[in-house]
Amino acid sequence: MKKKISILLSIGLSAILLAACGNLGSSSSTSTTTSTSDSSSSGYQTTGQTNDNDYTGVIINGKYKTSKSRGLGVTQNSDNLLNLKSFETGMTKISKAFFSTDDYIFREGQILSKSTLTNWLARKSSTNSSGLNPVDNGKTGETTRNPMYVQQIEEQDYMKETSSGKLKLSGITIGIGMNRKDYYEKEEYGATYSTSISKEEMIQQGKIAAAKVVARLRKKVGNNIPIVVCMFQQAEADSLVGGSFYAYTEVKSGSTISSWTDTNLASYVFPSTSTNSVPNDNDESAFETFENKIKNFFPNLAGVTAQVQYKDSTLQGMHVNITTQFYSETEITSFTQYVAKAAKTYLPSGIPIDIEIKGSDGTVQSFLARTAKGSSYYTHVFSSY
Repeated sequence: MKKKISILLSIGLSAILLAACGNLGSSSSTSTTTSTSDSSSSGYQTTGQTNDNDYTGVIINGKYKTSKSRGLGVTQNSDNLLNLKSFETGMTKISKAFFSTDDYIFREGQILSKSTLTNWLARKSSTNSSGLNPVDNGKTGETTRNPMYVQQIEEQDYMKETSSGKLKLSGITIGIGMNRKDYYEKEEYGATYSTSISKEEMIQQGKIAAAKVVARLRKKVGNNIPIVVCMFQQAEADSLVGGSFYAYTEVKSGSTISSWTDTNLASYVFPSTSTNSVPNDNDESAFETFENKIKNFFPNLAGVTAQVQYKDSTLQGMHVNITTQFYSETEITSFTQYVAKAAKTYLPSGIPIDIEIKGSDGTVQSFLARTAKGSSYYTHVFSSY
């Protein structure tokens, strides 16, 4: 059976595991009737922006230009969906350091097809010379087999409008997800085993894969398109948080990577375990105070956890999950109001925070969010009608 197939510069860096909260006000799309390099017979439109920190997207022939290979991975990323969320959000944040939201229009990846990436993510073999993962040595021992190092690859395109009104590819970001633990089966539908990969080996294999990817991209887009490469460490399958980007680089021309910048990012979960100690105990203490306050006030809570991310020892953002056993809409409304009050009082300031309140069946009952510069929380209770 096949193998279950810093990041943003310090200015403006926020939590990779958090999707950026848009302006809650209304917005309007902008459009033009000029043709694009993608379609010479019809014009393109853009999605518009909810705030200046987000990219405008591309609409061709009235339809959003979706990615040719989104989410494609060695296992289709089914083992830990948090990896995919952290991966995509982090790529966009890194890109903003190189491709300004004021000057560039975002387009989902169109250069690398699904079949191309499928071959790249597979093992190298006599029938697949482009595989980035090592050949199968025929062994199944956890320490003797050749592991799958490269887990996922994703492309993002950054466009500019030319003087003639056409969209021109002006930058590419490539994300490469690397395994620290490679899961496999010795026989189809059999037990799952894993091969551990050291951090040093992961980094070295990632550099090898990145060099090959850039060289191959250059053959498709030429030597003058800036290519940003972001390296991502996958979280383990049972992790309560997604993985983190650990390095990035920009290749302005040619196909040689000269240096890498470390991100010093790491993701954690609150409450932490003895094997998952966080860089700053004060942050976890603040969360535990918040947790205790809402549990004491509303005892019908099944769980309160937070996904957080640090750059060095500095907290970058927080996503809180609260599971309730409420059924009455008035209970949910009252609880949401109290959570907003407690979050404002006890959770750390100066970072983006979002809070999801879910029922025991997984249904989102209410949502709260605060920007890094904000002091109060936006709240919304989902009605039953």
